[in-house]
Amino acid sequence: MSNKTVSSCEIKDPKLKDAGKHRIEWAEKDMPVLKLIRERFEKEKPLKGRRVSVCAHVTTETANLARTLAAGGADCVLIASNPLSTQDDVAAALVEEYGIKTYAIKGEDIPTYHKHIQIALDHKPELIIDDGSDLVVTLVQERKDQVKEVIGTTEETTTGITRLRAMERDGALPFPSISVNDAQTKHLFDNRYGTGQSTLDGIIRATNRLLAGRTVVVVGYGWCGKGTAMRAKGLGASVIVTEVDPIKAVEAVMDGFRVMPMTEAAKLGDVFITVTGNCHVIDTKHFEVMKDGAIVCNSGHFDIELNLEGLGKIAKQKTQVREYMEEYTLKNGNKIYVLAEGRLVNLSCAEGHPASVMDMSFANQALALEYLVKNKAELKAGLHTLPASVDQEIAALKLKSLGVEIDTLTDEMVKYLSSWTVGT
Repeated sequence: MSNKTVSSCEIKDPKLKDAGKHRIEWAEKDMPVLKLIRERFEKEKPLKGRRVSVCAHVTTETANLARTLAAGGADCVLIASNPLSTQDDVAAALVEEYGIKTYAIKGEDIPTYHKHIQIALDHKPELIIDDGSDLVVTLVQERKDQVKEVIGTTEETTTGITRLRAMERDGALPFPSISVNDAQTKHLFDNRYGTGQSTLDGIIRATNRLLAGRTVVVVGYGWCGKGTAMRAKGLGASVIVTEVDPIKAVEAVMDGFRVMPMTEAAKLGDVFITVTGNCHVIDTKHFEVMKDGAIVCNSGHFDIELNLEGLGKIAKQKTQVREYMEEYTLKNGNKIYVLAEGRLVNLSCAEGHPASVMDMSFANQALALEYLVKNKAELKAGLHTLPASVDQEIAALKLKSLGVEIDTLTDEMVKYLSSWTVGT
């Protein structure tokens, strides 16, 4: 890879590049599928000359995705999708060691975040990788003249897909967008095992509290909620799940969790984790009845799941007590502890998902861009899923990297499965 420095970029400190390079290379060791794709991309150059803007968490895993896109010939710009998720040493290495234009600083303020979105759009992207759909929404709302230049986009998160579906419903999605989050090799593993482990990792790093014996309330039982509840239970916590979907609620009950409304769970929880993608799922009325010492955090994409403005209004004092932990003292004397300002606790307080699970997610991203380019003449505006064959290919490569073999169907089995005349 290139050692070219990109002087116009905005990162915290170029001197962090060596530490970042070591960490990127360490993550690469656990990303064999993406490495295989990168090796093929280097030979075939499927993205040659394509301008790509990436709005994602700037982590070691994302760095390896960016390296893969560059190997495929893409002209990349990378910005952070969250003000607190950037790993500054990784950003430095991307610029100084790999020559990838990066605009990301951990703790950047909201005006800077929006400035970086504009920089990514100034790149005149033909392809977009988005994480939460801020880049796509800003493009459609503010850069209508650029829409015609876009071959297509991809979206990584449940939150982003919700926004894209709303855009599609309103006739506001003017180009093809691949729902990477709907790929089985993404959400079944990244959302469940990645979020489950990294969320608990973030909470433990931020608080240094033992979770065994405590009551953990998981708000939402989608794939992220399933993984979070499973891992909390594994650490010895008593887990309560809150839901609005009756099917997911039944599933949580069958998985052995207590299920109840948030108004009841708020009185019982020691630790609260939101993973819904919705707004104010923990609201002022819930904060008012929480135990003294309750810990509250969010692992959904945006910081709107906790009504922190409402909490601020009922608090008489707010104090920073640990890094990424604020103590709100209510008027009744009870204290509530909020982690990472309500932003993604797994990325703000820890390092995000482990590389081995992001290996499949980012394999989806790389192959999605290749798919968009190859099929640009046929794909219509709207939300699309990657072909099942791509999912199967990624899963097969992952199994191979793990040294796991599986069975194959015999000719007799194939014939039986395609027949309707054979019965009892």
